[in-house]
Amino acid sequence: MINNQNIAFEDANPNPEYLIKSIAEQGYSLETSLADLMDNSISANASRIEVLIDFESEPFRLFLSDNGDGMTEEELSLNMRFPSCSPEQSRTPIDLGRFGLGMKTASFSQTRKFTVLSRKKGSSQYSGRTWDVDFLKENGWKIIVNSPNEIDELITQYQTLSIEYNKQFQDFSASTIVIWSGLYKFENYLSDSNRKRALQKEITEVTNDYLALVFHRFMEKDNAPLKIRINNTHVIPFNPFPENEKDFRQIEPRQRPFENDVIKIEGFVLPSRAMKESQSGLNNWTTKHRGLMDMEGLYIYRADRIILFGGWNGIIKKAPRLQLARLRVEVGNSVDHLLHLNVAKSQIVVPHELRNAFESYIEDLKYEAEREFYNRGIRKFSGQKSTENFQLFERNSSNKGSLLELNRNFPLIKALHSELNKEQISKLNLLLRMINTRVNNIRHVHEEKEFSGIEENDGLSIDDLKMNIEALLKDGWTKSVIKDTVMPHLGFIYTTLPEQIKELL
Repeated sequence: MINNQNIAFEDANPNPEYLIKSIAEQGYSLETSLADLMDNSISANASRIEVLIDFESEPFRLFLSDNGDGMTEEELSLNMRFPSCSPEQSRTPIDLGRFGLGMKTASFSQTRKFTVLSRKKGSSQYSGRTWDVDFLKENGWKIIVNSPNEIDELITQYQTLSIEYNKQFQDFSASTIVIWSGLYKFENYLSDSNRKRALQKEITEVTNDYLALVFHRFMEKDNAPLKIRINNTHVIPFNPFPENEKDFRQIEPRQRPFENDVIKIEGFVLPSRAMKESQSGLNNWTTKHRGLMDMEGLYIYRADRIILFGGWNGIIKKAPRLQLARLRVEVGNSVDHLLHLNVAKSQIVVPHELRNAFESYIEDLKYEAEREFYNRGIRKFSGQKSTENFQLFERNSSNKGSLLELNRNFPLIKALHSELNKEQISKLNLLLRMINTRVNNIRHVHEEKEFSGIEENDGLSIDDLKMNIEALLKDGWTKSVIKDTVMPHLGFIYTTLPEQIKELL
């Protein structure tokens, strides 16, 4: 204990090994760790990133390289420190970092030793730094400065592995290379026979799916789109909001100011056909290895990068009836501290002042998604309708959603039409219209419209309406009963009916 000017204090330097292992447990998985490294690559203006893993020898070795701006030795030394910048410092709108911890924590969540080699773009000389937990145990907070021979050996290993795999990038020159020496979560906790298979599955399926989704906007850019290579595969971007699909419906978007930024929320409802199509493999609704329920919920974009997707972040519970609902949220990187974005960039907390707005909007989205889900068994027509349709109901679009309507080509209805006289057909048309209106009122999608005189889709003219009202009066129906029980089910705004009809009532 030291006494200095009447203040007693003592050394409290943390144990390097324990601290490293503790800060590495920030909720990272292999795919989120790699995405965090790629954030640095994108912020450094990389257009090509490749991830290579040597599966044939243990400990496994993973290389992640990019053709970004690269770093001088001084910049590399600074960026390898804990942390390398303040989370409160101002950043450009396209900066994907926050804490200055990402590369270190993401790497230590998967390995106990990692090296970064870098050179400024246009330079031929790499510099290197290595964090090694075993070295820290013996030497305290010291980072290894790699020798030229060590750097050359690592570069040779990387280049050899890159050539061994197919689909190399043309004219690719790596500015920065991150090397993970050993993947302890696979080597320490899995049996010998399962390690390689588990790692291959994690990389080729889970990680590929994740990166295709998270970075899809960068890979879809018209100007210098990002390309990502994982061993033999080029990642194909996946946009969870296929707005080119005509029946992919948008709910009216909203936005509100939040501090010095604006948060925009947009709800979308997938068509019910997505439920069947998503089970058939490649489709526009889900990634290759995810289902609709995996992809239901919030998609939070921060500076064009998805930081959270799937589920509702505690606002509501996931449910099969909501699997057609997706909510896109756009935020900038200037409100990270207000959203409590974690180090792994995989979790946020919706602030109280925004939560009410989210809940209200999600209620509207739920309503639309549930309606689409429960109507999934109804046949939907596009273009010319077939006369060989044996569904009792068909679905037609309207500005309030899908309408259920009796199919006039249904064999029994068609047969009735052929057997009835003109007066009876008029009554049948009136009845069919009343049924259609009532059904859609129950489903809350019917919208009253003005009476135009002739309804082309059900053949109900002014004369038909007049004739049916007169027949009901003749049968003993009172005017008030017809007005209160028949007319509302025809779906017309009463004030728009012709005067001769109103006079009858």
